[in-house]
Amino acid sequence: MAENPNKAVALKYDKEGSSAPKVVAKGKGEIAKKILQKADDFEIPIFKNKALAESLLKLDVDEQIPANLYKAVAEVFVWLMNSEQKAQLSRNN
Repeated sequence: MAENPNKAVALKYDKEGSSAPKVVAKGKGEIAKKILQKADDFEIPIFKNKALAESLLKLDVDEQIPANLYKAVAEVFVWLMNSEQKAQLSRNN
């Protein structure tokens, strides 16, 4: 998920079903708050990057990200995997 204070975008990557991540939710204002609340409800870490959020907001829901955003989005997924590993280690200790 990429986020800035009044905007949020949720991404999903299904390595078996698609070649690139896609936008599954996006919004500004109250919709952004609801997206962030859902992420919190499901303990999904939030990655904050204003420029990336602005770029992703231009896409439609269910649209795959374009090739020019692959690197930036890959960095989000690497960050997410590292966050999940750290959380798992802290639960096991």
